[in-house]
Amino acid sequence: MAAKVTLLALAVVLTGFATERAPQDGRALLERMRAAYLGKWFKTVTFVQQTTQTRKGVTDTSTWYEALKSPDRLRIDFGDPKDGNGVLYTADSLYAVRGGKITRTAASGNPFLPFVAGVYDQTIETTLRQISAYKFDLSKLYTTTWEGRATEVAGSQSASDTTSPQFWVDRERLIVVRMIVPLNPATPTDVADIRLEDYRPVAGGWLAVRVEIMHGGQVIQKEQYSDWRGNVALPAEFFVAAKWSDVPHWHR
Repeated sequence: MAAKVTLLALAVVLTGFATERAPQDGRALLERMRAAYLGKWFKTVTFVQQTTQTRKGVTDTSTWYEALKSPDRLRIDFGDPKDGNGVLYTADSLYAVRGGKITRTAASGNPFLPFVAGVYDQTIETTLRQISAYKFDLSKLYTTTWEGRATEVAGSQSASDTTSPQFWVDRERLIVVRMIVPLNPATPTDVADIRLEDYRPVAGGWLAVRVEIMHGGQVIQKEQYSDWRGNVALPAEFFVAAKWSDVPHWHR
């Protein structure tokens, strides 16, 4: 009996050790993220974003009103929502809206969406398809620390590599804390360094309420969120660009 108890205890220890082991590649890391929050992550989140952009030495600050719907819709209203100006992103498309009307479309989505919402609420195959445009080499993976926390880096094998597309995932919370990625897949070597910081728990998920986007070693955009709310009831039409002004805005 004593031998059986000892073997059982050893099995429990080994099982726990196996659970804590680093994933073998980027796909396994995404699968671990999905498994941790599937069915638990927020369905929608709204927030007010103070946006500071710096271009060619000129700094501009504006207020954006944002709504994210899992797994792959992000609506941004630039300035007062009643003006009808903004953009609707999916994981692979963009719709620019002015005065409530679509003025431009592009086959270039938002690289954040698969990582801050989609991975937790869709099949792994869908997530892999959505991120394929950014050319992450998912066979590469290494462990490091970021802000004092153990972090898995997918897409690279060296801390000195600051140009390969890669995403950094907090090992315990399984949320993305950094991305090095081209903002436009059409220019794959023109990468930005994006830091997602000050995560707060929201409706079963997490929201980074401070974001910095760096390019060429300089911060070109700072985002500070406020008034965030999870699982806000929003009609499907709110995320249809062609019906931009047909549905009352959540901020009103």
